[in-house]
Order: sequence, then C-alpha cells, then structure tokens
Amino acid sequence: MVRLKDIAYRAGCSVMTVSKALRDAKDISIATKARIKDLAEEMGYVPDAAAAGLRTRSTRLLGLVISTLTNPIFARMVMAIEEWAYQHGYAVLLMHSHNDPPREEQCIRRLLSRRVDGLFISPASRMEASAKVYEELQGSGVPVVILGSRAKFCAGFPCVESDDVTASANVTRHLLDLGHKRIAFFAGPQVSPWAHDRFAGYKKALREAKVELDDSLIFQAGATIEEGEKAAVQFLGESTGATAVQAVNDMVAIGAGSLFLKQGLKIPQDISLAGFGNVLVSEHFRVPLTTVRQPKFRLGVAAMELMLAQLRREKFESKRLPADLVIRQSTAAPAKK
Repeated sequence: MVRLKDIAYRAGCSVMTVSKALRDAKDISIATKARIKDLAEEMGYVPDAAAAGLRTRSTRLLGLVISTLTNPIFARMVMAIEEWAYQHGYAVLLMHSHNDPPREEQCIRRLLSRRVDGLFISPASRMEASAKVYEELQGSGVPVVILGSRAKFCAGFPCVESDDVTASANVTRHLLDLGHKRIAFFAGPQVSPWAHDRFAGYKKALREAKVELDDSLIFQAGATIEEGEKAAVQFLGESTGATAVQAVNDMVAIGAGSLFLKQGLKIPQDISLAGFGNVLVSEHFRVPLTTVRQPKFRLGVAAMELMLAQLRREKFESKRLPADLVIRQSTAAPAKK
C-alpha cells in the first residue's frame, strides 16, 4: 500500500506538504498541488477513509435500509440515491430488513456502528405507536430521511413520499367516469401507511361522487401476486356485482388479473382492473394495466436533497410528490346488460 511518506520521498518534500496538497489546503501552491496529485495517482495512492473520518468526523458514508431490492418500487429510487450520493462524494451502504422490525433494528444499529453520516429508511411495518430504535435515532442527532409514508413511530423524521391519497382517488374517479358504479377495492396490509393512504383515496373519490361505501366490496389482499390471486378467488366466490377492481398495488392487480383470465373472464370486457405503482411488468401484462406512475427516481433525488440539507444544517421539510394516472387497456366502460 502506498503511504504519504512514499509520495513525499518521490516528490522531495515533507509528508505534511503531501497531506496538505491532497486536501487542497490553501497554503500550498497550485503547481505543487498538481504535481503531488499527479504523482499520487501514478503511484496508485488510495486515501485511508477511516483515518480521514477520524480527522473530519465524517465518514462520507450513508446508510440505506429497505425491505428488499426485489421490490420493484425501490429499484429506481435506490439508483437515484446512489447516483446523487456519488456525485456529492458519498458512498451508500445498503441493507435489507425484509419488512421485519427486529431485523430492521439490527440493520440500523450496524449502520450506526459504521458511523454513517446519515440514514435513509423505508420502515418495516409495525402495529405499535412507538419503536425504541427510532426513539434512539431521534436522540442521536444522525440525519434520517424516511422513504414513503410515515407511521406514528417514525413521525418525528422528515420524509419523501408520493401523494398516494390523491393518486388513488384519481384511479377511482377514472373508473367512475367510465360508468362503473360498483368498484371493488383490494386493500393492502393493515399495518402499512401507504395502504391506508390508497384506501383513503378510494373512499374520498366515492364520497365526492356521492357513492355509498359498500363494505362487501372491500377485500384484504396484502401486497403480493399470490395474495392478489387469493383475493380474486374470494371476490369471484361472493358475487358482489362489481364491474371493476381497484388494487392497492400492481402486484396485487396482476395476481388478480391472472386469476380472472384463468377463469375465462375478459379484461376489460367483463371486468375492469387497475393497479398502483407502474412497475415494469404492469405495462407488459397480458392486458396492459391502468395504474399510477409513482415518481420513483424523483423520490430518490428528493430524498438525497433532503439528506444534504440536513448534513449542511440548512432548513428542510418533508416532500410529497404528485403521481400520475396512466390509462391502459385494462379499464373500459362496463358492458351493457
């Protein structure tokens, strides 16, 4: 490993001069800086980040905790965070919680032990109104950005999120405008704030249209393709008279849609179907899916901007970005009887 004294020997100067040159100190001439930096690069010098961190009290590391990167919602968001972090001289340490609170707590503690300068967290779902690790985070002073809707236990931190209530209401309005009077809603996990927001949007649009909420049209469907299929089986077995299904996310919608097609139903001729999220597979489903395009990359950029504001001790506030309705072939006017 090349050391500062090795560069100093080749450059014919002191170790202190080399150190200052590599740190862009003002009392070193531009010519000397350029000569030493070129020599350091030629010799393959790699700065000791740990030692630099001790001097500056900054590791230039940011921690990122998400449920799993296989969740298509996170892919572009993580890409944006990592890209912007790189541009600002930070590296990102990624850990997966698998939506398990004890594992999430261990992830947070391990990242704190690495002395990260800040944390991005997509919180694991909990029923509790408080969580010890988040209380400790608030006391630590480490900058934190919550990715997605905040639950009570993490309400004290700034967040970036899409406006799921408005976006979900727009899906329901779209179905109402097509002429659907009975719209089933395949709801998400009861402990997930984002699922509550999307259900709230559905109810809001019905209320504005003066359509009474019918509990028989609400089905608990979770968040996965398999859970969407199960909800669709229950839906078909209950003869609700619904002519459209609005799902809490695209994966549930795709699971439901696959089951409908297997049972011989035609989408949208027999039943309209809409999702939420605009994951890649939604556009390439057997019947391209009407859905909501979440601004995933822009959410990642907004999260990094919010983190940088905290690190610079500037004013900051949470950000909620609009999400757009994308109308495809899975929704149409109900068949005339």
